[in-house]
Amino acid sequence: MTDQIKVMILSGVREQGKDMFAVQVNDEIFVLDAGLKYPDSSLFGIDVVIPDLDFFEQYGDQVAGIFLTHGHADSIGALPYILRKYDIPIFGSELTIELAKIEVKRENKKLKKDLFHVIDADTEIDFKNASISFFHTTHSIAGSLGIDVHTPEGEIVYTGDFKFDPTATKNYRTDMDRLAEISQKGVLALLSDSSNAEASFPNASEQDIGEYVTDVFRNAKGRIIVAAKASNLNRVQEVLNAAHATGKRVLLTGRDVAKIVRTAMKLGYLKVPKGLLMRVKDLKTTPDDKTVILETGRMGEPLNSLQKMALKRHSMITIHKGDLVFIATTPSHAVETMVAQTSDYIYRAGGRVIELGRNMHTSGHATGRDLQLLLDTLKPKFLIPVIGEYRLLEIHQKLAVKTGMHKDDIYITKNGDCLKYDYKKKRFYLSDPVPGEDTMIDGSGVGDVGNIVLRDREVLSDDGIFIAVVTIDRKKKKIISQPQVTSRGFVYIKANHQLMRDSIEVIKKAITANFEHKKFDWSELKQDIRNDLEKFLYKKTNRRPVVLPVVMEVNQNRHRALQKRNTKQESQNKKNVKKNQTKDTK
Repeated sequence: MTDQIKVMILSGVREQGKDMFAVQVNDEIFVLDAGLKYPDSSLFGIDVVIPDLDFFEQYGDQVAGIFLTHGHADSIGALPYILRKYDIPIFGSELTIELAKIEVKRENKKLKKDLFHVIDADTEIDFKNASISFFHTTHSIAGSLGIDVHTPEGEIVYTGDFKFDPTATKNYRTDMDRLAEISQKGVLALLSDSSNAEASFPNASEQDIGEYVTDVFRNAKGRIIVAAKASNLNRVQEVLNAAHATGKRVLLTGRDVAKIVRTAMKLGYLKVPKGLLMRVKDLKTTPDDKTVILETGRMGEPLNSLQKMALKRHSMITIHKGDLVFIATTPSHAVETMVAQTSDYIYRAGGRVIELGRNMHTSGHATGRDLQLLLDTLKPKFLIPVIGEYRLLEIHQKLAVKTGMHKDDIYITKNGDCLKYDYKKKRFYLSDPVPGEDTMIDGSGVGDVGNIVLRDREVLSDDGIFIAVVTIDRKKKKIISQPQVTSRGFVYIKANHQLMRDSIEVIKKAITANFEHKKFDWSELKQDIRNDLEKFLYKKTNRRPVVLPVVMEVNQNRHRALQKRNTKQESQNKKNVKKNQTKDTK
Protein backbone atom coordinates (compact mmCIF):
# COMPACT_ATOMS: atom_id res chain seq x y z
CA MET A 1 0.00 0.00 0.00
CA THR A 2 1.26 3.48 -0.91
CA ASP A 3 1.99 5.69 2.09
CA GLN A 4 -0.41 8.58 2.49
CA ILE A 5 -0.97 11.44 4.92
CA LYS A 6 -4.18 13.45 4.95
CA VAL A 7 -5.49 16.31 7.07
CA MET A 8 -9.29 16.36 7.08
CA ILE A 9 -11.21 19.50 8.01
CA LEU A 10 -14.43 17.93 9.26
CA SER A 11 -15.78 21.00 11.08
CA GLY A 12 -14.65 24.11 12.97
CA VAL A 13 -13.43 26.53 10.28
CA ARG A 14 -15.26 29.63 9.04
CA GLU A 15 -17.40 29.36 12.20
CA GLN A 16 -17.09 29.45 15.99
CA GLY A 17 -17.33 26.10 17.77
CA LYS A 18 -18.07 22.59 16.52
CA ASP A 19 -14.37 21.71 16.35
CA MET A 20 -13.51 18.39 14.71
CA PHE A 21 -10.50 17.57 12.56
CA ALA A 22 -8.77 14.36 11.54
CA VAL A 23 -5.34 13.15 10.50
CA GLN A 24 -5.09 10.03 8.35
CA VAL A 25 -1.82 8.10 8.18
CA ASN A 26 -2.17 5.21 5.71
CA ASP A 27 -5.27 3.25 6.79
CA GLU A 28 -5.65 4.79 10.29
CA ILE A 29 -7.61 7.95 11.08
CA PHE A 30 -7.09 9.96 14.26
CA VAL A 31 -10.02 12.31 15.04
CA LEU A 32 -9.09 15.47 16.96
CA ASP A 33 -11.97 16.81 19.10
CA ALA A 34 -15.69 16.27 18.51
CA GLY A 35 -17.54 19.42 19.51
CA LEU A 36 -20.82 21.22 19.02
CA LYS A 37 -21.90 24.80 18.60
CA TYR A 38 -24.97 26.61 19.84
CA PRO A 39 -27.31 27.93 17.14
CA ASP A 40 -27.69 31.56 16.18
CA SER A 41 -31.05 33.25 15.63
CA SER A 42 -31.28 31.98 12.03
CA LEU A 43 -31.59 28.33 13.14
CA PHE A 44 -35.20 28.41 14.34
CA GLY A 45 -35.88 25.85 17.08
CA ILE A 46 -32.53 24.05 16.71
CA ASP A 47 -30.98 23.02 20.03
CA VAL A 48 -27.37 22.42 18.97
CA VAL A 49 -25.35 21.86 15.78
CA ILE A 50 -22.75 19.08 15.46
CA PRO A 51 -20.41 17.93 12.66
CA ASP A 52 -21.52 15.69 9.81
CA LEU A 53 -21.97 12.16 11.18
CA ASP A 54 -21.76 10.72 7.65
CA PHE A 55 -17.99 10.82 8.13
CA PHE A 56 -18.22 7.99 10.64
CA GLU A 57 -20.60 6.12 8.35
CA GLN A 58 -17.99 6.22 5.57
CA TYR A 59 -14.74 6.00 7.53
CA GLY A 60 -15.76 4.59 10.93
CA ASP A 61 -13.86 1.31 10.49
CA GLN A 62 -10.62 3.28 9.98
CA VAL A 63 -10.99 5.58 13.00
CA ALA A 64 -8.43 4.58 15.64
CA GLY A 65 -9.78 6.97 18.26
CA ILE A 66 -11.10 10.42 19.14
CA PHE A 67 -8.55 12.56 20.97
CA LEU A 68 -9.89 15.45 23.09
CA THR A 69 -8.06 18.67 23.91
CA HIS A 70 -10.29 19.92 26.75
CA GLY A 71 -13.69 19.59 28.40
CA HIS A 72 -15.68 22.44 26.82
CA ALA A 73 -18.72 21.74 24.66
CA ASP A 74 -16.91 22.91 21.51
CA SER A 75 -14.54 19.99 22.03
CA ILE A 76 -16.69 17.19 23.53
CA GLY A 77 -20.31 18.12 22.71
CA ALA A 78 -20.78 15.82 19.71
CA LEU A 79 -19.65 12.67 21.53
CA PRO A 80 -23.13 11.61 22.76
CA TYR A 81 -24.41 11.48 19.17
CA ILE A 82 -21.33 9.74 17.77
CA LEU A 83 -21.26 7.08 20.50
CA ARG A 84 -24.95 6.23 20.05
CA LYS A 85 -23.99 4.27 16.95
CA TYR A 86 -20.21 3.89 16.84
CA ASP A 87 -17.94 2.30 19.46
CA ILE A 88 -14.85 4.48 19.12
CA PRO A 89 -12.17 4.82 21.84
CA ILE A 90 -12.02 8.26 23.48
CA PHE A 91 -8.79 9.74 24.88
CA GLY A 92 -8.44 12.80 27.12
CA SER A 93 -7.14 14.18 30.41
CA GLU A 94 -8.78 13.15 33.69
CA LEU A 95 -11.12 16.13 33.94
CA THR A 96 -11.91 16.09 30.22
CA ILE A 97 -12.88 12.41 30.34
CA GLU A 98 -15.07 12.89 33.43
CA LEU A 99 -16.93 15.76 31.76
CA ALA A 100 -17.22 13.76 28.53
CA LYS A 101 -18.78 10.85 30.44
CA ILE A 102 -21.35 13.16 32.04
CA GLU A 103 -22.15 14.69 28.64
CA VAL A 104 -22.58 11.28 27.01
CA LYS A 105 -24.62 9.85 29.87
CA ARG A 106 -27.05 12.75 29.72
CA GLU A 107 -27.99 11.81 26.15
CA ASN A 108 -27.37 8.04 26.25
CA LYS A 109 -28.74 6.03 29.16
CA LYS A 110 -26.11 3.32 28.75
CA LEU A 111 -22.50 4.48 29.09
CA LYS A 112 -19.79 2.16 27.75
CA LYS A 113 -17.04 3.08 30.20
CA ASP A 114 -14.47 0.86 28.50
CA LEU A 115 -14.38 3.31 25.56
CA PHE A 116 -12.92 6.12 27.73
CA HIS A 117 -9.19 6.32 28.36
CA VAL A 118 -7.46 8.83 30.65
CA ILE A 119 -4.13 10.16 29.40
CA ASP A 120 -1.84 13.01 30.44
CA ALA A 121 0.94 15.14 28.99
CA ASP A 122 3.46 12.31 29.49
CA THR A 123 1.40 9.75 27.59
CA GLU A 124 2.50 8.45 24.20
CA ILE A 125 0.29 5.98 22.35
CA ASP A 126 1.76 3.86 19.56
CA PHE A 127 -0.52 2.82 16.71
CA LYS A 128 0.29 0.83 13.60
CA ASN A 129 1.15 3.82 11.40
CA ALA A 130 1.66 6.71 13.82
CA SER A 131 2.07 7.62 17.46
CA ILE A 132 0.09 10.20 19.45
CA SER A 133 1.50 12.31 22.27
CA PHE A 134 0.27 15.33 24.21
CA PHE A 135 1.45 18.59 25.80
CA HIS A 136 0.03 20.99 28.41
CA THR A 137 -1.72 24.14 27.14
CA THR A 138 -3.23 27.16 28.85
CA HIS A 139 -6.99 27.60 28.59
CA SER A 140 -9.87 28.53 30.87
CA ILE A 141 -10.38 24.95 32.02
CA ALA A 142 -7.86 22.65 33.69
CA GLY A 143 -6.50 19.58 31.96
CA SER A 144 -6.24 21.22 28.52
CA LEU A 145 -3.85 19.46 26.15
CA GLY A 146 -2.45 19.95 22.69
CA ILE A 147 -2.06 16.90 20.44
CA ASP A 148 0.99 15.80 18.45
CA VAL A 149 0.57 13.18 15.71
CA HIS A 150 3.95 11.71 14.79
CA THR A 151 4.05 10.70 11.10
CA PRO A 152 6.92 9.45 8.88
CA GLU A 153 7.16 12.94 7.34
CA GLY A 154 7.14 14.91 10.58
CA GLU A 155 4.86 16.06 13.40
CA ILE A 156 1.29 17.25 12.82
CA VAL A 157 0.37 19.44 15.79
CA TYR A 158 -3.15 20.47 16.85
CA THR A 159 -3.34 23.13 19.56
CA GLY A 160 -7.03 23.03 20.46
CA ASP A 161 -8.12 26.20 22.30
CA PHE A 162 -5.05 27.81 23.87
CA LYS A 163 -3.28 30.99 24.94
CA PHE A 164 0.00 31.90 26.63
CA ASP A 165 0.07 33.16 30.21
CA PRO A 166 3.40 32.92 32.10
CA THR A 167 1.60 33.61 35.40
CA ALA A 168 -0.86 30.71 35.01
CA THR A 169 -0.98 28.18 37.83
CA LYS A 170 0.41 24.66 37.41
CA ASN A 171 -2.81 23.07 36.11
CA TYR A 172 -3.14 25.77 33.44
CA ARG A 173 0.42 26.43 32.26
CA THR A 174 1.68 25.73 28.71
CA ASP A 175 4.69 23.42 28.57
CA MET A 176 7.12 25.51 26.52
CA ASP A 177 9.89 22.93 26.92
CA ARG A 178 7.68 20.30 25.33
CA LEU A 179 6.91 22.62 22.40
CA ALA A 180 10.62 23.14 21.85
CA GLU A 181 11.11 19.37 21.92
CA ILE A 182 8.41 18.85 19.29
CA SER A 183 10.01 21.57 17.15
CA GLN A 184 13.31 19.65 17.16
CA LYS A 185 11.55 16.65 15.59
CA GLY A 186 10.37 18.82 12.69
CA VAL A 187 6.76 20.02 12.44
CA LEU A 188 5.16 19.16 9.12
CA ALA A 189 1.85 20.97 9.75
CA LEU A 190 0.32 23.07 12.52
CA LEU A 191 -3.45 23.28 13.08
CA SER A 192 -3.69 26.35 15.29
CA ASP A 193 -6.52 28.15 17.14
CA SER A 194 -7.58 31.38 15.37
CA SER A 195 -10.49 32.50 17.60
CA ASN A 196 -8.76 35.60 18.96
CA ALA A 197 -6.38 36.34 16.09
CA GLU A 198 -7.66 39.89 15.58
CA ALA A 199 -6.90 40.92 19.20
CA SER A 200 -4.17 43.56 19.15
CA PHE A 201 -3.90 43.93 22.93
CA PRO A 202 -2.38 41.20 25.11
CA ASN A 203 -4.68 39.20 27.36
CA ALA A 204 -4.62 40.25 30.99
CA SER A 205 -2.86 37.63 33.10
CA GLU A 206 -5.06 35.46 35.29
CA GLN A 207 -3.10 36.77 38.27
CA ASP A 208 -4.15 40.35 37.43
CA ILE A 209 -7.75 39.23 36.87
CA GLY A 210 -7.78 37.48 40.25
CA GLU A 211 -6.60 40.65 41.96
CA TYR A 212 -9.23 42.71 40.11
CA VAL A 213 -12.04 40.33 41.16
CA THR A 214 -10.89 40.55 44.78
CA ASP A 215 -10.92 44.38 44.62
CA VAL A 216 -14.48 44.31 43.23
CA PHE A 217 -15.60 42.04 46.09
CA ARG A 218 -13.82 44.15 48.73
CA ASN A 219 -15.55 47.37 47.56
CA ALA A 220 -19.06 45.91 47.28
CA LYS A 221 -21.47 47.06 50.01
CA GLY A 222 -24.30 44.56 49.48
CA ARG A 223 -24.84 41.14 47.94
CA ILE A 224 -22.71 40.13 44.98
CA ILE A 225 -24.34 38.08 42.22
CA VAL A 226 -21.75 36.65 39.82
CA ALA A 227 -22.65 35.39 36.34
CA ALA A 228 -20.06 33.03 34.83
CA LYS A 229 -19.82 30.09 32.47
CA ALA A 230 -19.54 26.93 34.53
CA SER A 231 -16.91 25.62 32.11
CA ASN A 232 -14.60 28.58 32.84
CA LEU A 233 -13.08 26.92 35.90
CA ASN A 234 -10.31 29.50 36.09
CA ARG A 235 -12.88 32.25 36.62
CA VAL A 236 -14.89 30.18 39.08
CA GLN A 237 -11.72 29.60 41.13
CA GLU A 238 -10.98 33.35 41.14
CA VAL A 239 -14.49 34.07 42.41
CA LEU A 240 -14.10 31.50 45.20
CA ASN A 241 -10.68 32.93 46.12
CA ALA A 242 -12.01 36.50 46.19
CA ALA A 243 -14.96 35.48 48.41
CA HIS A 244 -12.64 33.72 50.85
CA ALA A 245 -10.21 36.68 50.95
CA THR A 246 -13.00 39.14 51.75
CA GLY A 247 -14.79 36.99 54.35
CA LYS A 248 -17.84 36.14 52.26
CA ARG A 249 -19.72 32.88 51.69
CA VAL A 250 -20.77 31.50 48.31
CA LEU A 251 -24.03 29.96 47.09
CA LEU A 252 -23.63 27.90 43.91
CA THR A 253 -26.62 27.95 41.55
CA GLY A 254 -27.25 27.21 37.90
CA ARG A 255 -27.91 24.18 35.71
CA ASP A 256 -24.31 23.18 35.12
CA VAL A 257 -23.05 23.34 38.72
CA ALA A 258 -23.38 19.61 39.34
CA LYS A 259 -21.96 18.71 35.95
CA ILE A 260 -18.80 20.79 35.87
CA VAL A 261 -18.11 22.61 39.12
CA ARG A 262 -18.85 19.67 41.42
CA THR A 263 -16.81 17.32 39.22
CA ALA A 264 -13.85 19.71 39.24
CA MET A 265 -14.11 20.00 43.03
CA LYS A 266 -14.16 16.21 43.41
CA LEU A 267 -11.05 15.81 41.26
CA GLY A 268 -9.21 18.61 43.04
CA TYR A 269 -9.15 21.05 40.13
CA LEU A 270 -11.15 23.56 42.19
CA LYS A 271 -9.85 24.44 45.65
CA VAL A 272 -12.74 25.32 47.99
CA PRO A 273 -11.87 26.42 51.55
CA LYS A 274 -13.89 24.71 54.27
CA GLY A 275 -17.05 26.59 55.23
CA LEU A 276 -17.01 28.79 52.12
CA LEU A 277 -20.05 27.23 50.43
CA MET A 278 -23.55 27.68 51.78
CA ARG A 279 -27.03 26.36 51.03
CA VAL A 280 -30.15 28.22 49.94
CA LYS A 281 -31.60 28.19 53.46
CA ASP A 282 -28.47 30.02 54.70
CA LEU A 283 -29.38 33.09 52.63
CA LYS A 284 -31.83 34.24 55.30
CA THR A 285 -29.23 34.21 58.08
CA THR A 286 -26.18 35.45 56.11
CA PRO A 287 -25.78 39.27 55.92
CA ASP A 288 -25.99 40.77 52.44
CA ASP A 289 -22.44 42.11 52.60
CA LYS A 290 -21.19 38.57 53.30
CA THR A 291 -23.14 36.87 50.48
CA VAL A 292 -21.92 35.87 47.03
CA ILE A 293 -24.30 34.09 44.66
CA LEU A 294 -22.47 32.34 41.81
CA GLU A 295 -24.86 31.73 38.92
CA THR A 296 -23.29 29.39 36.37
CA GLY A 297 -24.42 27.79 33.16
CA ARG A 298 -23.50 27.57 29.50
CA MET A 299 -23.85 30.07 26.66
CA GLY A 300 -26.55 32.57 27.69
CA GLU A 301 -27.97 30.62 30.64
CA PRO A 302 -26.44 32.82 33.41
CA LEU A 303 -27.82 35.90 31.65
CA ASN A 304 -31.29 34.34 31.40
CA SER A 305 -31.17 33.65 35.13
CA LEU A 306 -30.12 37.25 35.86
CA GLN A 307 -33.08 38.53 33.87
CA LYS A 308 -35.43 36.32 35.88
CA MET A 309 -33.90 37.61 39.12
CA ALA A 310 -34.35 41.22 38.00
CA LEU A 311 -37.94 40.62 36.85
CA LYS A 312 -38.83 38.70 40.06
CA ARG A 313 -39.41 35.45 38.18
CA HIS A 314 -36.53 33.44 39.62
CA SER A 315 -37.49 30.56 41.92
CA MET A 316 -34.99 31.49 44.67
CA ILE A 317 -33.40 34.91 44.21
CA THR A 318 -34.66 38.42 43.47
CA ILE A 319 -32.34 41.33 42.71
CA HIS A 320 -33.02 44.28 45.00
CA LYS A 321 -31.52 47.66 45.80
CA GLY A 322 -27.85 47.52 46.76
CA ASP A 323 -27.03 44.30 44.85
CA LEU A 324 -23.94 44.22 42.65
CA VAL A 325 -24.14 42.00 39.58
CA PHE A 326 -20.68 41.01 38.37
CA ILE A 327 -20.62 39.57 34.83
CA ALA A 328 -17.36 37.65 35.11
CA THR A 329 -17.08 36.43 31.54
CA THR A 330 -16.36 38.13 28.24
CA PRO A 331 -19.55 37.76 26.16
CA SER A 332 -19.36 36.76 22.52
CA HIS A 333 -20.67 39.09 19.83
CA ALA A 334 -23.79 36.92 19.61
CA VAL A 335 -24.92 37.77 23.16
CA GLU A 336 -23.78 41.40 23.49
CA THR A 337 -27.34 42.64 22.92
CA MET A 338 -28.56 40.24 25.59
CA VAL A 339 -25.95 41.57 28.03
CA ALA A 340 -27.13 45.16 27.44
CA GLN A 341 -30.78 44.17 27.93
CA THR A 342 -29.91 42.22 31.09
CA SER A 343 -28.03 45.21 32.52
CA ASP A 344 -31.06 47.43 31.89
CA TYR A 345 -33.33 45.06 33.83
CA ILE A 346 -30.86 44.94 36.73
CA TYR A 347 -30.63 48.72 37.03
CA ARG A 348 -34.44 48.98 36.97
CA ALA A 349 -34.56 46.47 39.84
CA GLY A 350 -32.21 48.67 41.90
CA GLY A 351 -28.95 46.82 41.32
CA ARG A 352 -25.79 47.83 39.46
CA VAL A 353 -23.59 46.00 36.99
CA ILE A 354 -19.85 45.54 36.53
CA GLU A 355 -18.64 43.71 33.42
CA LEU A 356 -15.19 42.15 33.61
CA GLY A 357 -14.80 42.30 29.84
CA ARG A 358 -15.24 46.08 29.77
CA ASN A 359 -12.47 46.72 32.26
CA MET A 360 -9.93 44.05 31.32
CA HIS A 361 -9.01 42.32 28.07
CA THR A 362 -9.72 38.68 28.86
CA SER A 363 -9.97 35.63 26.64
CA GLY A 364 -9.17 31.94 26.78
CA HIS A 365 -7.73 32.14 23.26
CA ALA A 366 -4.39 33.22 21.82
CA THR A 367 -3.92 36.81 20.66
CA GLY A 368 -2.09 37.63 17.45
CA ARG A 369 1.19 37.91 19.33
CA ASP A 370 0.59 34.52 20.98
CA LEU A 371 0.03 32.93 17.57
CA GLN A 372 3.27 34.42 16.26
CA LEU A 373 5.15 33.18 19.33
CA LEU A 374 3.82 29.66 18.73
CA LEU A 375 4.88 29.78 15.07
CA ASP A 376 8.33 31.03 16.05
CA THR A 377 8.63 28.19 18.59
CA LEU A 378 7.38 25.28 16.45
CA LYS A 379 8.61 26.52 13.03
CA PRO A 380 6.08 24.43 11.02
CA LYS A 381 6.51 23.84 7.28
CA PHE A 382 2.80 24.38 6.75
CA LEU A 383 0.12 26.23 8.72
CA ILE A 384 -3.59 25.38 8.69
CA PRO A 385 -5.51 28.05 10.66
CA VAL A 386 -8.55 26.45 12.35
CA ILE A 387 -11.19 27.31 15.00
CA GLY A 388 -12.52 30.66 13.84
CA GLU A 389 -14.59 32.58 11.34
CA TYR A 390 -13.17 33.34 7.89
CA ARG A 391 -11.81 36.82 8.72
CA LEU A 392 -9.92 35.31 11.68
CA LEU A 393 -8.37 32.60 9.50
CA GLU A 394 -7.18 35.27 7.06
CA ILE A 395 -5.82 37.46 9.86
CA HIS A 396 -3.96 34.40 11.18
CA GLN A 397 -2.49 33.91 7.71
CA LYS A 398 -1.23 37.51 7.60
CA LEU A 399 0.30 37.16 11.07
CA ALA A 400 2.14 34.05 9.90
CA VAL A 401 3.48 35.82 6.80
CA LYS A 402 4.93 38.51 9.07
CA THR A 403 6.87 35.81 10.95
CA GLY A 404 8.52 34.76 7.69
CA MET A 405 6.21 32.02 6.40
CA HIS A 406 5.40 31.98 2.70
CA LYS A 407 1.75 32.62 1.89
CA ASP A 408 1.60 29.48 -0.29
CA ASP A 409 2.48 27.37 2.77
CA ILE A 410 -0.65 28.51 4.63
CA TYR A 411 -3.94 26.80 3.80
CA ILE A 412 -7.24 28.58 4.46
CA THR A 413 -9.78 25.78 4.30
CA LYS A 414 -13.50 25.19 4.57
CA ASN A 415 -15.43 22.38 6.25
CA GLY A 416 -15.19 19.22 4.17
CA ASP A 417 -11.74 19.97 2.72
CA CYS A 418 -9.18 17.17 2.66
CA LEU A 419 -5.50 18.07 2.31
CA LYS A 420 -3.39 15.19 0.97
CA TYR A 421 0.39 15.22 1.26
CA ASP A 422 2.37 14.79 -1.97
CA TYR A 423 5.54 12.90 -1.10
CA LYS A 424 7.30 13.93 -4.36
CA LYS A 425 6.51 17.65 -4.29
CA LYS A 426 6.63 17.77 -0.48
CA ARG A 427 3.39 19.77 -0.34
CA PHE A 428 -0.28 19.39 0.57
CA TYR A 429 -2.96 19.69 -2.10
CA LEU A 430 -6.77 19.49 -2.06
CA SER A 431 -7.98 15.93 -2.49
CA ASP A 432 -11.49 14.44 -2.65
CA PRO A 433 -13.72 16.17 -0.06
CA VAL A 434 -14.98 14.50 3.10
CA PRO A 435 -18.41 14.98 4.75
CA GLY A 436 -18.49 18.50 6.20
CA GLU A 437 -22.12 19.59 6.44
CA ASP A 438 -23.93 20.59 9.63
CA THR A 439 -25.98 18.03 11.54
CA MET A 440 -28.76 19.80 13.42
CA ILE A 441 -30.18 18.49 16.68
CA ASP A 442 -33.81 19.37 17.42
CA GLY A 443 -35.18 17.60 20.49
CA SER A 444 -34.49 13.90 20.10
CA GLY A 445 -34.08 14.17 16.33
CA VAL A 446 -30.54 13.96 14.94
CA GLY A 447 -30.15 15.37 11.44
CA ASP A 448 -33.85 15.17 10.56
CA VAL A 449 -34.13 18.96 10.24
CA GLY A 450 -32.59 20.29 7.04
CA ASN A 451 -32.52 23.52 5.05
CA ILE A 452 -36.05 23.06 3.70
CA VAL A 453 -37.53 22.74 7.21
CA LEU A 454 -35.50 25.73 8.40
CA ARG A 455 -36.71 27.79 5.43
CA ASP A 456 -40.31 26.92 6.30
CA ARG A 457 -39.68 27.92 9.92
CA GLU A 458 -38.21 31.21 8.75
CA VAL A 459 -41.26 31.95 6.59
CA LEU A 460 -43.56 31.01 9.47
CA SER A 461 -41.68 33.38 11.77
CA ASP A 462 -41.90 36.21 9.21
CA ASP A 463 -45.49 36.05 7.93
CA GLY A 464 -47.26 33.19 9.74
CA ILE A 465 -49.55 30.53 8.30
CA PHE A 466 -52.88 30.65 6.43
CA ILE A 467 -55.01 27.48 6.49
CA ALA A 468 -57.88 26.74 4.10
CA VAL A 469 -60.17 23.73 4.64
CA VAL A 470 -62.74 22.65 2.06
CA THR A 471 -64.86 19.53 1.35
CA ILE A 472 -65.64 18.53 -2.24
CA ASP A 473 -67.57 15.90 -4.17
CA ARG A 474 -65.13 14.77 -6.82
CA LYS A 475 -67.70 12.84 -8.92
CA LYS A 476 -70.31 15.59 -8.98
CA LYS A 477 -67.52 18.23 -9.28
CA LYS A 478 -68.92 20.53 -6.68
CA ILE A 479 -68.08 22.04 -3.29
CA ILE A 480 -70.08 20.36 -0.52
CA SER A 481 -69.64 22.93 2.23
CA GLN A 482 -68.46 26.50 2.57
CA PRO A 483 -64.62 26.66 2.77
CA GLN A 484 -63.26 27.46 6.23
CA VAL A 485 -60.20 29.73 6.60
CA THR A 486 -58.05 30.63 9.59
CA SER A 487 -54.56 31.96 10.24
CA ARG A 488 -51.87 32.14 12.91
CA GLY A 489 -49.24 34.88 12.98
CA PHE A 490 -50.58 36.43 9.74
CA VAL A 491 -53.41 38.87 10.50
CA TYR A 492 -55.78 39.51 13.37
CA ILE A 493 -58.87 37.68 12.14
CA LYS A 494 -61.48 39.79 13.96
CA ALA A 495 -60.17 42.94 12.27
CA ASN A 496 -59.95 41.36 8.81
CA HIS A 497 -63.35 39.75 8.15
CA GLN A 498 -63.50 41.10 4.59
CA LEU A 499 -60.09 39.64 3.75
CA MET A 500 -61.25 36.25 5.02
CA ARG A 501 -64.51 36.41 3.05
CA ASP A 502 -62.68 37.40 -0.13
CA SER A 503 -60.18 34.57 0.34
CA ILE A 504 -63.08 32.09 0.52
CA GLU A 505 -64.25 33.31 -2.89
CA VAL A 506 -60.70 32.87 -4.26
CA ILE A 507 -60.76 29.24 -3.04
CA LYS A 508 -64.15 28.59 -4.68
CA LYS A 509 -62.98 30.04 -8.01
CA ALA A 510 -59.78 27.98 -7.94
CA ILE A 511 -61.70 24.74 -7.32
CA THR A 512 -64.37 25.52 -9.93
CA ALA A 513 -61.72 26.38 -12.56
CA ASN A 514 -59.89 23.15 -11.78
CA PHE A 515 -63.07 21.08 -12.19
CA GLU A 516 -63.94 22.74 -15.49
CA HIS A 517 -60.58 22.80 -17.24
CA LYS A 518 -58.50 19.94 -15.85
CA LYS A 519 -58.61 16.21 -15.31
CA PHE A 520 -58.94 15.77 -11.56
CA ASP A 521 -55.67 15.47 -9.70
CA TRP A 522 -55.30 15.99 -5.93
CA SER A 523 -51.87 17.58 -6.06
CA GLU A 524 -52.81 19.94 -8.90
CA LEU A 525 -55.99 21.02 -7.11
CA LYS A 526 -54.10 21.85 -3.91
CA GLN A 527 -51.38 23.65 -5.86
CA ASP A 528 -53.95 25.76 -7.70
CA ILE A 529 -55.59 26.77 -4.42
CA ARG A 530 -52.18 27.54 -2.89
CA ASN A 531 -50.99 29.62 -5.86
CA ASP A 532 -54.20 31.66 -6.13
CA LEU A 533 -54.32 32.32 -2.39
CA GLU A 534 -50.63 33.34 -2.26
CA LYS A 535 -51.13 35.86 -5.09
CA PHE A 536 -54.31 37.23 -3.53
CA LEU A 537 -52.91 37.56 -0.01
CA TYR A 538 -49.72 39.22 -1.24
CA LYS A 539 -51.72 41.67 -3.35
CA LYS A 540 -53.85 42.62 -0.34
CA THR A 541 -51.23 42.59 2.44
CA ASN A 542 -47.71 42.52 0.87
CA ARG A 543 -47.08 39.43 3.03
CA ARG A 544 -46.27 35.85 2.10
CA PRO A 545 -47.66 33.48 4.72
CA VAL A 546 -47.30 29.71 4.41
CA VAL A 547 -50.55 28.66 2.71
CA LEU A 548 -51.78 25.24 3.75
CA PRO A 549 -54.79 23.95 1.76
CA VAL A 550 -56.65 21.00 3.28
CA VAL A 551 -59.03 19.38 0.75
CA MET A 552 -61.36 16.60 1.89
CA GLU A 553 -63.64 14.41 -0.20
CA VAL A 554 -67.12 13.13 0.57
CA ASN A 555 -67.08 9.33 0.65
CA GLN A 556 -70.20 8.55 -1.43
CA ASN A 557 -70.17 4.80 -0.79
CA ARG A 558 -69.93 5.30 2.94
CA HIS A 559 -72.61 8.00 2.74
CA ARG A 560 -75.06 5.67 0.92
CA ALA A 561 -74.29 2.80 3.29
CA LEU A 562 -74.95 5.06 6.23
CA GLN A 563 -78.28 6.24 4.75
CA LYS A 564 -79.35 2.63 4.08
CA ARG A 565 -78.46 1.60 7.64
CA ASN A 566 -80.38 4.56 9.08
CA THR A 567 -83.46 3.76 6.94
CA LYS A 568 -83.35 0.13 8.06
CA GLN A 569 -83.02 1.18 11.69
CA GLU A 570 -86.01 3.56 11.38
CA SER A 571 -88.14 0.78 9.83
CA GLN A 572 -87.23 -1.60 12.67
CA ASN A 573 -88.07 1.06 15.25
CA LYS A 574 -91.53 1.55 13.69
CA LYS A 575 -92.17 -2.20 13.80
CA ASN A 576 -91.15 -2.32 17.46
CA VAL A 577 -93.46 0.57 18.32
CA LYS A 578 -96.38 -1.07 16.49
CA LYS A 579 -95.70 -4.38 18.21
CA ASN A 580 -95.67 -2.74 21.63
CA GLN A 581 -98.93 -0.90 20.89
CA THR A 582 -100.60 -4.24 19.96
CA LYS A 583 -99.46 -5.78 23.28
CA ASP A 584 -100.82 -2.82 25.21
CA THR A 585 -104.22 -3.13 23.49
CA LYS A 586 -104.47 -6.78 24.45
